[in-house]
Amino acid sequence: MKKIGFLSFGHWSKHPAYSTQTASDTLLQSIDLAVAAEEIGIDGAYFRVHHFANQLASPFPLLSAIGAKTSKIEIGTGVIDMRYENPLYMVEDAGAADLISEGRLQLGISRGSPEQVIDGWRYFGYDLSEGETDADMGRRKALEFLEKLKGIGFATPNP
Repeated sequence: MKKIGFLSFGHWSKHPAYSTQTASDTLLQSIDLAVAAEEIGIDGAYFRVHHFANQLASPFPLLSAIGAKTSKIEIGTGVIDMRYENPLYMVEDAGAADLISEGRLQLGISRGSPEQVIDGWRYFGYDLSEGETDADMGRRKALEFLEKLKGIGFATPNP
């Protein structure tokens, strides 16, 4: 076996049996979990991204915090639904998390799948282009994200 890691959905609930009753509990426990996993030799800590549910939803602050508190474990997502993302903003956030973790960031992305809310990406301010499906939009945004990751300038600086 080459490597072993874990994937967390980051659930929380007000249920008495849950030790994670709030989003804060889940985020802080996720950081502690990744630190403990690194201490016992686990190679990767990955987190699901689910909007409109009592689960982890904004991965980059979490991944940055884990990156700052660990030194070896690979950190990442499984997966980010690109329909909800601004590719340029995501490049900046991913870049910052990767710098903080000293190059240990590994992202899983997707064009989307069934979701908690019908056309939930609309609530994030996104609309389909003419003739485009939501899967097409996810692919388009993924391609833009990958293109911008190359680091080639695309805007004219203001002298």
